Amino acid sequence: MSTTTQPRAGDTGAETQPTRERSWIYVTAVVLLIVLAVVALLTFRGARQTAEAQEKADQLIASLEDAGARTPSQEAIVSVLGTDGGAVCANPNDALSRSVLLAQLSNGAAGPGIRPVIVEQRLFQGQRLIMEVYCPQYLEEFQQFVDDLKLTETGA
Repeated sequence: MSTTTQPRAGDTGAETQPTRERSWIYVTAVVLLIVLAVVALLTFRGARQTAEAQEKADQLIASLEDAGARTPSQEAIVSVLGTDGGAVCANPNDALSRSVLLAQLSNGAAGPGIRPVIVEQRLFQGQRLIMEVYCPQYLEEFQQFVDDLKLTETGA
């Protein structure tokens, strides 16, 4: 059995490459095209998400400035919150998230000395602003939770 193909009618010359070699070339070309298509899709999706994340970060920065708070850079907000609000919007109203939040509102002692404290309302202002921009569907329930806490207007 010959590894070269016979010339056909209308061909200008005989094919000099073996069929097996041509098959590898075709397979390699198809694989490269598929890889390039996947990379292009991921790059396009990433660029769209980056633009959305930057838009939401700008909106949050404006809200923080209106509230009189210090604002981090747009890059810092994009890297932490992304397009979905990151950890702030990951089930903010479930029992574990609330217990972690309440544990942070303590006197800083450990063990039997730990006690809850009364904190300022403005402590929750940043989280509310983040939730307004990134996950407004959770805001009302979270606000009810905060309203049930004993808070002060200003530091004592």
